[in-house]
Amino acid sequence: MTLTVNVKKDFSLQKVSSVIRSALALDGRIAKHKKAKYAQACKIFEKKYGMSSGVFTKKFESGELDDRDDFFDWYAAKKGLDTWTKKLNILSGISV
Repeated sequence: MTLTVNVKKDFSLQKVSSVIRSALALDGRIAKHKKAKYAQACKIFEKKYGMSSGVFTKKFESGELDDRDDFFDWYAAKKGLDTWTKKLNILSGISV
């Protein structure tokens, strides 16, 4: 896929590319950090409750589990992990 970038000022392609690369690298580092944070939270819940986050999510969404706070926290952590994993995958596929 090709992406077009419109620059409203008179900057060189080299300068613009450098800024975009830097921004993507920073976003990538943030995504890696967030992914690791949510993965660790999920791992703690998995150990505590003896099931994978995937199995937990299916049970939670189907209403098989009760309404304890841990389950809502785990669900949020799993959704965060999924979101940051997807973002990291997208960022990893971009080159400038």
